[in-house]
Order: sequence, then structure tokens, then C-alpha cells
Amino acid sequence: MSDESGAAVREHVHEVELPAAPEQVFALLHTPSAIRGWWSAARAVVVPETGGTWAAAWGANEDDPDFVTTATMSVFDPPRRIVFTDYTYLAREGGLPFEADFVTEFTVEAREGGSVLRVRQSGFPAGPEADAFYAGCEQGWADTFEAVARFVAETAR
Repeated sequence: MSDESGAAVREHVHEVELPAAPEQVFALLHTPSAIRGWWSAARAVVVPETGGTWAAAWGANEDDPDFVTTATMSVFDPPRRIVFTDYTYLAREGGLPFEADFVTEFTVEAREGGSVLRVRQSGFPAGPEADAFYAGCEQGWADTFEAVARFVAETAR
């Protein structure tokens, strides 16, 4: 896989089956209280529309957060698809040690008895400078989707 400049890039794909309707699963992706619940974000702000902003912060001190990420929702198509682009990352340790143009696409598909939530995150450079971040994101998505499944199970009670 390559980006627009022809540089080699990698991607992650994760999915989880959830016992919830597509509308409920889609809402998890853009409702601030849900984002705080399944992603353990301290704060979240979302403008849920095409061209809207998605932002979340982690850490106890809102004036000095541990980590902040923002993105533009370049596609907002309820209850099927959201595409995040134009990312900004801020970590207490600094920015990313490489240039990247991440694209994260969430899709929700109806299945008998619920839905399938899938994420495809692309734009990770293929070089060794991004290996640690790529591996961290791989584990992060696995952990995140486990948290989504727990959140859906807890809120369905």
C-alpha cells in the first residue's frame, strides 16, 4: 500500500460483533459521553457532521493533558460510516517522530442480532521510525474494541 506521494504505508483493520443496532453502535463513535466511557478519555468534543471536528483528551489536568487527538470527520454518514482525516496529535512527550497522513474509517454493518463495527486506520509509514507507534496502535485498537464490547454489554443491561 502507498500514500499519495507513493511512499509505502501500513494499515490496521479490526472488527468486533456487537449485540446492538447499527444506530446505537454508530452513536458510540460520536457521542462524547460514550467516547469517555469506552475510550477512557477525560474529555471529548464532537461536532457530528461532515466536515465536523472530533477531539478527545486524556489525563487528569485539562490544562496539561497527557494526550490529545483531533481529527476532521470528512465523512459522516449515519449509521454506516465515519472517516477521520487531518489528524493533530499532542502528547506530553511531544509529537510523532515521523510524518504521517492518517485516515481512520469506521464502518457499521447490520448483522442478525446486532452489528459489526470495523475500523481501518491507514497512513502509518512502512519504515522503522514508525514501528513502535504502529505496534502500539495495533495493541491499542485491540484493547479499544474490547472496551467497546464491554461498554455495549454494560449499557444494554
